[in-house]
Amino acid sequence: MTRAVLACGEVRTCLLRSSRPLDVGAAEQLLRLRTDERVLVSQRPNSYVLSPDTLTGVDCRLPTSNGSKVRAVGTVAARAVLTEGRLLQASAYFRAPAAGPDERQPWGHYLVRPGLVEPFGKLPGEATAQGVLAGCRRGELDLGQITEGLLTRVLRHPLIDNKVPMKSRHTQLRWAALPSPAGCGPSIERFTVADDELRTLLLRVPDGTEPAVVAGLSEDLARHDWLLTTLARLLGSSRLGSTDGPGTMDVLRPAVDHLLHLWMPGARVHRSLAPLWDVLEREPGFSRQWQTLVHRIRDQLAVLAIPLPRDQLTTR
Repeated sequence: MTRAVLACGEVRTCLLRSSRPLDVGAAEQLLRLRTDERVLVSQRPNSYVLSPDTLTGVDCRLPTSNGSKVRAVGTVAARAVLTEGRLLQASAYFRAPAAGPDERQPWGHYLVRPGLVEPFGKLPGEATAQGVLAGCRRGELDLGQITEGLLTRVLRHPLIDNKVPMKSRHTQLRWAALPSPAGCGPSIERFTVADDELRTLLLRVPDGTEPAVVAGLSEDLARHDWLLTTLARLLGSSRLGSTDGPGTMDVLRPAVDHLLHLWMPGARVHRSLAPLWDVLEREPGFSRQWQTLVHRIRDQLAVLAIPLPRDQLTTR
């Protein structure tokens, strides 16, 4: 395999537009993006269904932070993930070597190197990483377009009834991974909440770390960031203490039914990158914030349950 000095990707996360979570059999049908490769299924410690990779051929400039115009050719890998039949993600990523051929090669050269994008000449690794995180300009490699296209493809499947149990927004996470210094392990150089929907992640990983492994970490982080963001928004919209009991319960109950059991950080992260979750737990403290929000919801529901007549506590 060609030695890569840069890997980049993007993850988009959303609630599946379905009135009910999909069971494992339906989830396999949903994510059967290719007929020549099987869908991967795991039910421990939770239900997790992973599509085979699809490939998108690209021939364009790479985003760079310093204005360098670097043309690159190759393929971007993309895949979809469904967790507990409820939380859907589309993920696209590529790896790039320090240098590539000076001339364009036949497509067969690129197809036997899936997920590899080769620059013409030398690759400005740092500038490309920063450029991907900042976002592409017209004519540059657009990972967001690839992930959005895959997400749209999955959501158009006839299994989807387009009835959602609660309002939520999509989030996107852009990531870039550069080599760690010799002898050093993986590290998070920067994790940024850029706005309500966009997060960026810059990593250092040991030489030889597979891009799919980094993509798995990024998907796990994006999944839990989406859960945390969505739960915080839900609590904000519930206006605790300022609305009537049944109205507040109607707002909060979907969180109990569809979100709270999904929190399982690090469960799907490769052991080589697992220590990075310890960093995220220390600062910004994902699980501490999650538990605080969960306790607020449960305390509020406990308070609401006291005065309500029994017929208002039954399942609607």
